[in-house]
Amino acid sequence: MGEQSLEAPLLGSHGLANNSKKTARPLWLLLLTFLAIIIFVGLIFGGDTKGWLLEGANKNSEGKFGGNESDIVESENGVVAADDARCSEVGALMLRQGGHAVDAAVATALCLGVVNSMASGIGGGGFMLVRSSATSQTQAFDMRETAPLAASQNMYASNPKAKAEGALSMGVPGEIAGLHEAWLQYGRIAWRTLFQPAIKLARDGYVVAPYLGGYLSTHEDKILSDPGLRQVFAPNGKILKAGDTCYNVELGRSLEAVAEVGPQAFYNGTLGEKLVKDVREAGGILTMEDLRNYKVNVVDAMAANVLGYAVFGMPPPSSGTLGLSLVLNIFNSYGTADAANGDLGLHRLIEALKHMFAIRMNLGDPAFVDTSESASAMLSPSFAKKIRQKIFDNTTFPPEYYLHRWSQLRDHGTSHFCIVDADRNAVSVTSTVNYPFGGGVLSPSTGIILNNEMDDFSTPTEISPDHLPPAPANFIEPNKRPLSSMTPLIITRDNQLAGVLGGSGGMNIIPAVTQVFLNHFVMGMDPLDAVQSPRIYHRLIPNIVSYENMTVIDGDHIELSDERKLFLLARGHKLQAKAGGAITQLVVQTLRNPANIGRKSGKNSNEQIFHGRLTAVSDPRKDGKPAAV
Repeated sequence: MGEQSLEAPLLGSHGLANNSKKTARPLWLLLLTFLAIIIFVGLIFGGDTKGWLLEGANKNSEGKFGGNESDIVESENGVVAADDARCSEVGALMLRQGGHAVDAAVATALCLGVVNSMASGIGGGGFMLVRSSATSQTQAFDMRETAPLAASQNMYASNPKAKAEGALSMGVPGEIAGLHEAWLQYGRIAWRTLFQPAIKLARDGYVVAPYLGGYLSTHEDKILSDPGLRQVFAPNGKILKAGDTCYNVELGRSLEAVAEVGPQAFYNGTLGEKLVKDVREAGGILTMEDLRNYKVNVVDAMAANVLGYAVFGMPPPSSGTLGLSLVLNIFNSYGTADAANGDLGLHRLIEALKHMFAIRMNLGDPAFVDTSESASAMLSPSFAKKIRQKIFDNTTFPPEYYLHRWSQLRDHGTSHFCIVDADRNAVSVTSTVNYPFGGGVLSPSTGIILNNEMDDFSTPTEISPDHLPPAPANFIEPNKRPLSSMTPLIITRDNQLAGVLGGSGGMNIIPAVTQVFLNHFVMGMDPLDAVQSPRIYHRLIPNIVSYENMTVIDGDHIELSDERKLFLLARGHKLQAKAGGAITQLVVQTLRNPANIGRKSGKNSNEQIFHGRLTAVSDPRKDGKPAAV
């Protein structure tokens, strides 16, 4: 009862279902109840009831999804930009209680795994970057799914569909392990407290937002064909739609188990045993040994120095940091500040992306394949200059010109969020179950959607849409992590935090994140315009430029201008309108008026940590809104 009271001020007006009947009550009883809630929250959060009262729940009217009326917020004290407004607000609540950015990240990720479970959740994995303002160190937490011990290169030879559909497509989940590892290093708030908003949403119900409602409609057949998905998303035989209330009581119980017992409940406990039983009954190969053996890889983030900024990101098996670095170094090699500007800059971007996609398929899990030569080349300004010499401003070329060798990784889905706290610690997280609703299986006894991350591997016998041979560096091996397009970033300038950026949308992530980076950090667009500006996408094969032409959830229309379309057509590009693309989140800090916050440790001991204005933007292409402290 106490935990329900804790979340009531936050969730009551943010899409949490409230089915209780309204009855008249004496004023004195209401006041006493309110006082009791304040006292309880104060006890939970160390007595900081004043801050909670003044800065707690937002003032939105009942039934709205947003924590803010805008896609942009500003603050000097901390911000969260997630792709669901309720989860941004959950993260901001943790910051208001004095939590580290990592505390907010744990709570935000768990929230997204409930209300946007088609894209992420504890049955999946992801990448997490954490920058400590005290040490200026940026760490990379690789919580990517791994191939089960019984997996093999040819396991899908007789049934290629099983690579993407069903329980056999499941990799070993890493999200809970990764979040806990980061929390052990940086967390300030009790582990169990971080779970309470997500538990309440799963158990007591949440309102289906328009974006999820759209996916429920599009994937109706998938949902109705699986007993677990049907139980949650079509409880009365009819698919839920936007505005309906969704319950996932079993997921709430699973989250409660991890909250109380810790990750061992999932990786070496009753919860894990239930999950394994459901997976194996559905045709999967996951075992308790797989769960017990899962390890988070924690390393220093990969750093790329480009266009005056230090960009920190994930090393392989992510291809995001390296892909972005190559494209930005190509622009840098033009030797002029306006190389990316205008219609010509867009043409150059398309050409750079095509070269990048051809090269990135040499990458894989560095624990299994040597990626050092390819990684070094993609970080190298001299290599980028050689690529730039193959780019002509008056024409494009057929795919074979770009020396593509292997079929492309065509990953899907994901969710991304960015967080900066009052001390200027920063977190960038991209998490995923891969396809919408993963492999199309929900574990009935745990409420967990199974990822289908095995589809991100290459297999020797697969026939890809581009009719190229599969990439050997990405072949399946037990415990191996598949290649990924996820691109969480933390950006600094002169060793001060300048921004946090990332996106969701599979193969479209790298082009989208690159364009937002160029828009703001190179061309000087304000943060909101940098995110909202129309984007292009390319996959190398087919040789088509996809351009955005879409009306987003809030009613705004986003479309590439006719002038730009004509310019690209004149250079031989084939164009195709696209009604969707990647979803990006962005936080930037104005690097002015340094303030010494008194930290005198680590690498930053003789430097000031800037406390500039923080601006957070959630992409209007989805129904997210940012939240501020």
